[in-house]
Amino acid sequence: MLSVLDLVDSGARTTEDIFTGASQPMPGGRVFGGQVLAQAVIAAQRTAPPDRVPHSMHGYFLRPGDANAGITFSVDRIHDGRSFATRRTQAFQAGVPIFSMIASFEHEDEGLDHQAAMPAGVPDPEGLPGMEQLEGHPFSRRGWAERPIDARRVEAPVRDEDDPAHLPRQAVWMRTRAPIGDDPGLHRAVLAYLSDMTIQDAVLRAHDVPWAMPGLRVASLDHAMWWHRPGRVDEWLLYVQESPSARAGRGMATGRIFTRDGVLVASVAQEIMVRVPARS
Repeated sequence: MLSVLDLVDSGARTTEDIFTGASQPMPGGRVFGGQVLAQAVIAAQRTAPPDRVPHSMHGYFLRPGDANAGITFSVDRIHDGRSFATRRTQAFQAGVPIFSMIASFEHEDEGLDHQAAMPAGVPDPEGLPGMEQLEGHPFSRRGWAERPIDARRVEAPVRDEDDPAHLPRQAVWMRTRAPIGDDPGLHRAVLAYLSDMTIQDAVLRAHDVPWAMPGLRVASLDHAMWWHRPGRVDEWLLYVQESPSARAGRGMATGRIFTRDGVLVASVAQEIMVRVPARS
């Protein structure tokens, strides 16, 4: 993962900054969306003033990416103000955009401070199964078990049998499988990487739709993220997710990411396309 996030600066300077990166091998051959999110944040961060940190990003997944091909990232330096800097990053493969993002960076100042509380009574991650043990989930497929993120879901997975609760929410513990150093910018980028993992599940849980359902089609449409406070991704983080709405072939999911001691690190929102085959 770290080698994939280590983008190469092409040195080209016209109206945009150009970077190139590789992709992780993936089951099915499609680029993992979280990888592109993290790479786009890294590319934008490389062009921001050194005293600025990312506080928000809004991105659209435009086309499926090919995990067997490299990705080119172009960064447009839209604005540099006294407190905020804005960057537009586009990811290209074969000359066409696959992802487009606008991110904002700020010089952090003193100000108002409050946060939502982490849910109480959540089991510790040590006794929970890893995602690779959850039969039928995309992250249990061959090739995902060796992924750099250790993810452990608090709730049981959706099965083929009826779930009378149909609760559109879940919580997942996550961290990298190994330490990644102390660079706060890298930790924020990897937080974007893991924020795309499992958030779609909340939509499917509301309708008792298992990932293993034949004919199910799911794709991320857009992704927004707000970094609130520093946090280490190589220590356990609790990703609390829920789906407030689904309609017209689209499902919405939101998430909050907490440190183990209850500090709210980030908030996330994503809309997905979901096509469910007719049930007999």
